[in-house]
Amino acid sequence: MQDSYRKHFPVMLSEVLENLTPHDGGVYVDATFGNGGYTEAILKKADCKVIAIDRDPTVLPRVQELKDLYGDRFDFCQGCFGNISQLIQSPADGFVFDIGVSSMQLDQAERGFSFSKSAALDMRMSCRGQTAADIVNTLPEKALADLIYQYGEEKKSRQIAAKIAAYRVAKKIETTTELADIIYSVVHRTPHGIDPATRTFQALRIAVNHELDELENGLNAAIELLKPQGRIVVVSFHSLEDRIVKTIFRDKSGHHAHVSRYMPQNTLTQTSDLVNVSKVILPSQEELELNPRSRSAKLRFAQKR
Repeated sequence: MQDSYRKHFPVMLSEVLENLTPHDGGVYVDATFGNGGYTEAILKKADCKVIAIDRDPTVLPRVQELKDLYGDRFDFCQGCFGNISQLIQSPADGFVFDIGVSSMQLDQAERGFSFSKSAALDMRMSCRGQTAADIVNTLPEKALADLIYQYGEEKKSRQIAAKIAAYRVAKKIETTTELADIIYSVVHRTPHGIDPATRTFQALRIAVNHELDELENGLNAAIELLKPQGRIVVVSFHSLEDRIVKTIFRDKSGHHAHVSRYMPQNTLTQTSDLVNVSKVILPSQEELELNPRSRSAKLRFAQKR
C-alpha cells in the first residue's frame, strides 16, 4: 500500500509552497489530502501544523503513516471539503486545494474512474451513495445529454445520450469499458487526440461527487476561516473548476462591483475579503515533461485582507 503512494507526484508542488508561504507556528489546511503530498511538503517546509481533509476512506493508511511521523503537528478530518465550516473549528493561516480526481483514484481500477481499465462503473470518491452506473442507467435521455454537455463540455452529448438510452433498453451498462465503447461508437478515436471518453467520464464523475457545488462551498468557507493575511492556493484541472475559482476570487476581492469613479480609491479594498489575487499560473516545462498529469493544471492564489 505504501509503495503505491510513492509513485504519485503532487502537481505544481514548488508553486504551491511558494504561494502558500508556510511559516513556523502556522496552521494550514490541506483540503484535498489524497496521497498526502502537499501535507508532507508543508510539514517539512516549516515547523507548523497541518489539518488535512479527505472524503476517501482508502487514504487512511497514509494518514496513519504521517501521524506516526509528525505526531500532533498533523491532524486529519474525514469528510468533504465542501463541509469545511463544520470540519474546521478555528481560523487558519492557509488553505490549499487540489481539485478533482486524484492520481491514486485513477490508478485503482476497481474505483471505476478510468475508461482505460475495465471495472464496475462507480466513480464515488467517498465509496458511498449513487454511482455513475446508477446515473447512466436511470437518468432520462435529455437530462443525461444536458449533464454530459454541462459538466463535460461535450459537443456530441445528445448523440452519446441517445446511444446510451438505446443500449440500456436491452442491457444495463455496468462497466467502464462498456460505456467507453458506446461513446467510441459516436466519437471516434484519433491517434494523437484526447480520448473521446474523457469528457463524458468527467461529467459523470462531477455529477456523482457533486464536485462543483463542493468546490464553491469549500472555497467560500475557507476564505471566511482564513486569518488576516492568510493565503489560499487552488490547483484546478479543467475549465469548469478554474472558472469557479476565478469568479469567487474576483467577487471576494471586490472586482466584480461597478464602483463609481467618484468614490475614494481605497473603498474597494475596505469592503473586500481578498487582496493580491493572482493571475493563472501554469506548470513549468520541466514539470510537464516529468509529470504528464500536470498538463491541464492551473494554479491561482489569493490573500486575505
